[in-house]
Amino acid sequence: MEKRQTIQRQIILDAVKTLNCHATAEEVYAFVHRTQPTISKATVYRNLSQMAQYGDLLNIGHFNGATHYDHNCHTHYHFVCNVCRRVYDVEGDFSDVLAKAAQNDSHEMTRLFLSFAGVCKICKERA
Repeated sequence: MEKRQTIQRQIILDAVKTLNCHATAEEVYAFVHRTQPTISKATVYRNLSQMAQYGDLLNIGHFNGATHYDHNCHTHYHFVCNVCRRVYDVEGDFSDVLAKAAQNDSHEMTRLFLSFAGVCKICKERA
């Protein structure tokens, strides 16, 4: 598959960066559609998927019924609040988890996708 930098792809990438919230494809579409009403939902979904394949975005997983995307592509992890359903970045070195997993299995592991779940600080304070 050839990587092409199209105007639509740039608009979608800019939307993910502007939203800055681990947006879902639906949230990105709604944001883009406000200023670009001719862009289709299929175009947004397809481009998000392709950008994740190329490493321009991270597909951080399926939480709360939707796939979330992150423009922050450096190595980091995520926390999902069970109450407000917001996704937060978690910085830290969890390479020991990858090393321990590799010791217990014969697979060659090169990357770690790690997510935490619980109650965020804001929701905890509200309770």
